[in-house]
Amino acid sequence: MPIHLIIDGYNLLGVRGGLRGDVEAKREALIRDLAGYRQRKGHPVTVVFDGWRSGHPVERAEWREGLEVVYSRQGETADTVIKRLAERYGSDCAVVSSDHEIGNFARAHGSTVLTSGEFETRLQVSGARPAARKQEAEDDEPVRRDPKKKGNPRKLPKALRQKARQLKRF
Repeated sequence: MPIHLIIDGYNLLGVRGGLRGDVEAKREALIRDLAGYRQRKGHPVTVVFDGWRSGHPVERAEWREGLEVVYSRQGETADTVIKRLAERYGSDCAVVSSDHEIGNFARAHGSTVLTSGEFETRLQVSGARPAARKQEAEDDEPVRRDPKKKGNPRKLPKALRQKARQLKRF
């Protein structure tokens, strides 16, 4: 079953290079990239943008290039909308945001949480040629652990293994 992605739009734009300059053009480029990701991976995607300062009096959602694009209503932040969606979808969704409050809320409701940086890396890798992905995998160095610890030194800690398992779906 595909995992529904809920993305904090401006948070992801911040990771991509900031919100200076033509924000509208950057937002459109992000929507195009996410539409390509959705086509390649098959995950339903909802991207949420803030509209609390100069938005509409009601929450606005539109379908663009196969994505659901949601603008929060005036006076409401995107964080509130993301929390509401994470609560609705529960363990059937993954939340993409570097905001710790949103991440903790989503985890409490069973959602997978990816930071914007992690997702941006996945977004770039998914659009890369297969040869580039293979080269990238070969560049990974083995994990170095404290020599005083017992156990297999090549095995990642349990929390990191669980995170890696969750990320494989994306």
